[in-house]
Amino acid sequence: MNTSPIIPRYRWSELDSSLQSRLLERPQRSGGVELSASVQQIIDQVREQGDAALRELTLRYDRVEIEHPLVTEREWTSAAESLEQPLKDAIAASRQRIARFHQSTAHQPIAVETAPGLICEKLPVPITRVGLYVPAGSAPLPSTALMLAVPAQLADCPEVVLCTPPRADGSADPAVLYAARLCGVTRAYKVGGAQAIAAMAYGTESIPACEKLFGPGNGWVDEAKRLVNLDPRGPVIDLPAGPSEVLVIADAEANPDFVAADLLAQAEHGPDSQVLLVSDDPALLDAVERALTAQLPQLPRAEVASAALAHSRAVLVDSIEAGIELSNRYAPEHLILQLERPRQWLARVRNAGSVFLGALTPESLGDYGSGTNHVLPTGGAARYTGGVSVDSFRKQMTVQQADVQALREVGPQIIRLAQAEGLDAHALAVSRRLDWLSEAQVR
Repeated sequence: MNTSPIIPRYRWSELDSSLQSRLLERPQRSGGVELSASVQQIIDQVREQGDAALRELTLRYDRVEIEHPLVTEREWTSAAESLEQPLKDAIAASRQRIARFHQSTAHQPIAVETAPGLICEKLPVPITRVGLYVPAGSAPLPSTALMLAVPAQLADCPEVVLCTPPRADGSADPAVLYAARLCGVTRAYKVGGAQAIAAMAYGTESIPACEKLFGPGNGWVDEAKRLVNLDPRGPVIDLPAGPSEVLVIADAEANPDFVAADLLAQAEHGPDSQVLLVSDDPALLDAVERALTAQLPQLPRAEVASAALAHSRAVLVDSIEAGIELSNRYAPEHLILQLERPRQWLARVRNAGSVFLGALTPESLGDYGSGTNHVLPTGGAARYTGGVSVDSFRKQMTVQQADVQALREVGPQIIRLAQAEGLDAHALAVSRRLDWLSEAQVR
């Protein structure tokens, strides 16, 4: 085992199972119990004091004094007027691709005749009121506004509430507002952090309580979502959306400059982001290290990226197949297959939020508008869930209806099952109808 100047390197086959598991651990989130306690205090304050708490907390954490958090119509208009047309065009084009993909992949109403005359249906029903959180920490994220508001609009949610942190002058980022309005959002609030999550979870004088919350954020936001989700009176949340992560599997044919650029693109998100490079070719690992050394100093966020790389990994495996299995254990938010024939390996991938195939498909495409969603499961949650979609904003309601033939055919089976479980009233609910059909000679 040796350590490279940029990213620590390991040989997978030389590690026992315990060391392999430790190698795949995510960085520890800062704060721990203290963070959770601080976030709970913010949530409690917002629940007790409403808008007054939002004003106080915004002044404390964002150093901005805001009398009312609601974005006014004048602010919506000003935001659109302040943006250059090329940026507007890019936002609109990304929105169109995201909408095309999400509309095509959404579940549609279905009806199945499970027995003659017995119709069972599944109807997608939109969640009545949803809350969208769009971060704006070190940089505003209009792309996140698109990723959340497009599927909410396609799901026909009656009420959509958006919160985003205020800028130093007390306004919301204009690109975020433009993207949101383009997707039909009419109600936005200049509130960020844990206090925004608390407001959308429980409601204040200005911000209505929502039934489901969406969106990524920092540790405070992530912890606030977790805490309100645990409350039986609180809303449900979309998914665990912690620090960003990427795993790149590259073979000898991969372009090391591309690989390094992909690693740095994820590392610049934050010091708690994690990147993993997996390859069966030691020369490729050497070449990527040289590329990282050349590219890293050119980044404005080089210090942030360096901190992320310090707890990231470069892993030499015996084969690409072993690399795929390593990836399935890690269950990355983003998986990039920079392989000569990437699609032939896709069927072996079981756990990943989003997969990027080949040298010409950087993860940045998914972040900004290939069409898929960039709100994805992190921290290994890709083992059991996927990213945000139109169906995330809907409930799947089932419906059934039986006619005479169906009840006569299926009814006796239901009676026997109910009696076997000792639930006689269930059996009677069927048998009384069958008796009535027989007495009335209904055909």
